[in-house]
Amino acid sequence: MLLYHGARPNPRAVRMFLLEKGIKLEMRDVDVDGGENRRPEFVALNPSGQVPVLELDDGFWLAETGAIFQYLEELYPTPALIGSTSQERAETRMWQRRVERRITEALYAAFHYGPGAKMYASRMRILPECVPGFEALMDDGLAWFDAQLAGRLTIVPGRFTVADIVLFAALDFGATVGWPLVPELTHVGRWFAAVQARPAAGLSLHPRAAVSGIHC
Repeated sequence: MLLYHGARPNPRAVRMFLLEKGIKLEMRDVDVDGGENRRPEFVALNPSGQVPVLELDDGFWLAETGAIFQYLEELYPTPALIGSTSQERAETRMWQRRVERRITEALYAAFHYGPGAKMYASRMRILPECVPGFEALMDDGLAWFDAQLAGRLTIVPGRFTVADIVLFAALDFGATVGWPLVPELTHVGRWFAAVQARPAAGLSLHPRAAVSGIHC
């Protein structure tokens, strides 16, 4: 298998997932800033033009972070980062969807339309007037998660999962492009520090540094 990745939070989340599980894969760094992922030869195999993409041994291209998580979890079930039972897996997906809907989707849209607008103007419709709204949605989502995380250190109660990985990678990226965590989010801050202390969180956002960390 071959993982196409790049200097963005979702590829970093997959690299963290690999390290948490001890999976070693061949990797290829895609120059997202330079638009390599939007070139015709890439889009022909992944119409969404995004990374990460996992190329399977039979040549099939599997895109979308959640789908890659699920595929690899079924191949390498231990340690379980989605779940060991049907209920655990469903609970993790529930919380991962809450992470996406309440925070990460708004964060990425605000980045594309705001700090990244010049870079992305030739790749997608840019709506700069929407940035304040997405920032407000992020604030609301983080306030909601702050209340949910009172008294626990993982998003899914009692289990470290892909929901933690996805949110950590997103918030750590957000801090580099203008949206650092505010001190008032005490429970989110405590959760973030706990995830940051894990070895997998030491992987750089930049993939070249991450590759050496995974010993590919």
